[in-house]
Amino acid sequence: MTSWRTKLLPPLLAIVFAVLLSAIALIISGADPLEAYGTMIGQMFKGSTSVDTVNLATVYYLSGLAVAIGFQMNLFNIGVEGQYRFAAVVAAIAGGAMKLPPVVHVLAILLVAVVAGMTYAAIPAILKVTRGVSEVISTIMLNAIVAGIIAFLINADQFGVQTGNNIGTRVIEPSGRIPGIPLGSGTLFGFVVVAAVIGVAYWFMLNRTRFGFELKASGESTTAAAAGGVNAKKMTLIAMLLSGGVAGLVAMPELLGRDYSYGITATQMYGFTGIAVALLGRNHPGGIALGALLWAFLDTSAVSLEQINVSKEIATIMQGIIVLSVVVAYEIVRRADLAAEQRRVGRALAGRKGSSVAEGGAV
Repeated sequence: MTSWRTKLLPPLLAIVFAVLLSAIALIISGADPLEAYGTMIGQMFKGSTSVDTVNLATVYYLSGLAVAIGFQMNLFNIGVEGQYRFAAVVAAIAGGAMKLPPVVHVLAILLVAVVAGMTYAAIPAILKVTRGVSEVISTIMLNAIVAGIIAFLINADQFGVQTGNNIGTRVIEPSGRIPGIPLGSGTLFGFVVVAAVIGVAYWFMLNRTRFGFELKASGESTTAAAAGGVNAKKMTLIAMLLSGGVAGLVAMPELLGRDYSYGITATQMYGFTGIAVALLGRNHPGGIALGALLWAFLDTSAVSLEQINVSKEIATIMQGIIVLSVVVAYEIVRRADLAAEQRRVGRALAGRKGSSVAEGGAV
């Protein structure tokens, strides 16, 4: 049974480690840590920064969920980057070409995105279950290949449309867009609601379905799971496809809520950020949400550091420190719990041995 220390102590330790180590990094750079922290927090109350943070966190959340599904099966789906970019360009092309009623148009685009993400994830999945190819190697290679695919598809001779100095897909009609939610001086992505539903569905799948149990069991031990009748190869294939399907939605908040077209210069690296966010959240949907918000906060508030003559790259250092702090904190608590459990077992065995000796003497 999970102890309170395993649940509460690691995040608290991670926060303490991260704050202290980040303060040291700021001092080395010649900045006042308290002033830097205050400036970053204060930035959240200026303009639309807080709304922008939640919008960015929505993208990071979807990416983190996609990675977490693989982690549950002990699969390191480092290919979320390639899967979401492939899905984004395919969905944008399809969305720009469709002429459908509202809602139906949106659902059709989302379906295309999910299927495209699953298709791109199917390649490493099949290689894994049929040939034993490491998903890390295959997905890294596919991440590199996707750049060429996008360049080809968005070429003016294919599906690209030149707009000023940029080239992208045809603009999606209003019927295929998800309306935003006006909030203060900004507009919150309507896709926030969809992301929340996906998070709840992920939690329900893991904790309330037989499939979720088998997924976690296979991740813990494929041998034990196989003894219980679980097909490890089938679970690997399904986990990768589900991961790819969620990855296909990563770019949708921006595509359907702000940009309406996927350009050759579209933002990248969301997939790799998802790995860090999933680690921060320990694969739990609630933890991933907090990790996504924290990561987005550091991204959107970093620019404020330049106001006090501190390089905004310090925020990147903070992000790295936070990830390391979480990993170290959980490992420290895990080892402490293991040692405590061993001591309890040792005392129990010693007590039984003493009782046996006492009974033998009485006889």
